[in-house]
Amino acid sequence: MKNIFATRTGIIAAGLIIGVLAAMLQKLGNPGNMGLCMACFERDIAGALGLHSVGGLQYIRPEIIGIGLGSMVTALFAGEFRARGGSASAVRFFLGVFAMIGALVFLGCPWRAFLRLAGGDLNAVAGIAGLAAGVWIGAQFLRRGYSLGRARTAEGSALPGFILPAFLIALLLLAVFGFGKLSPDAPVVDGAKKLAAHAPLWISLIAGLVVGAVAQRSRFCTMGALRDLVIVRDAHLLLGVVAFTAAALVLNLVFGSFKLGFAGQPAAHTDQLWNAMGMVLAGLCFVLAGGCPGRQIVLAGEGDGDSAVFVLGMIVGAGFAHNFGLASSGKGPGEFGPTAVIIGLVFALVVAVTMTRRGGRA
Repeated sequence: MKNIFATRTGIIAAGLIIGVLAAMLQKLGNPGNMGLCMACFERDIAGALGLHSVGGLQYIRPEIIGIGLGSMVTALFAGEFRARGGSASAVRFFLGVFAMIGALVFLGCPWRAFLRLAGGDLNAVAGIAGLAAGVWIGAQFLRRGYSLGRARTAEGSALPGFILPAFLIALLLLAVFGFGKLSPDAPVVDGAKKLAAHAPLWISLIAGLVVGAVAQRSRFCTMGALRDLVIVRDAHLLLGVVAFTAAALVLNLVFGSFKLGFAGQPAAHTDQLWNAMGMVLAGLCFVLAGGCPGRQIVLAGEGDGDSAVFVLGMIVGAGFAHNFGLASSGKGPGEFGPTAVIIGLVFALVVAVTMTRRGGRA
């Protein structure tokens, strides 16, 4: 099967499609500058499953479900689904935990950083700069032979590769039938407890399926775009990120949702030091784990158990972030957020140093 998304034109088309869908989801009810945010959406899923009790941040996000399942279906049709895993799983789990903590100190994953910029939020500049710095640091270790080891193909059964997709289907059933924990203190609006702002369930699911399929075929990855630029001076993936940002920017202008400035931006704060440092941590963790949050979900849909572990680590990390005062708000970083970022950086650097083998990758 010819993969049209593997070309330069294809990656640009992929970025445009994902950017348009992100802006449309925002218009249809997702939070401002948050049409697609893997970290924020996994945080909301964590809340719906009872891992934290912050009212208004509890909702089983159909976009996450759609991305994983869309990737799985496309990989199966393309003959690219392969159950694999077993590469430093515990390390990957905690890289996911700390990646989420860094993202929630900034308030967004790399996808949302570029969507925030496309919405006029200039605080995103510090976040993107931090992301680039974290990726650059990680790239230096990749050049020196960093590796978490080779994943092994599951022998005798493809079942391990379907574990995360099965979990996503279970989440979809919970969402359709109205399950999901809500805090007793969640605000009540029009007689019902307020969930996180969201677009209609089925529209979100369909959009997620399309994003998952397109991202699987194009290998769309925000972190990968910066990593490839640093290591091999290859701008192929970066073209997709630019197209993604441009598409969202144009639609934000059309919809009247573009607001240029620092103050009063949706789900954002103006502490630029920790906007940057949160994303330094997140970017470094993404490099060490092999992909940004969106890419990790896509890889998990392809049967990669290591990526599934990283995704689960991010969900658990969201619970830690909101239960222990690590996540930021519009007022700035949480009480213990900066401390957690420093601890996360120490952890990530220890992993990078100890898993770097001289003479090349394992």
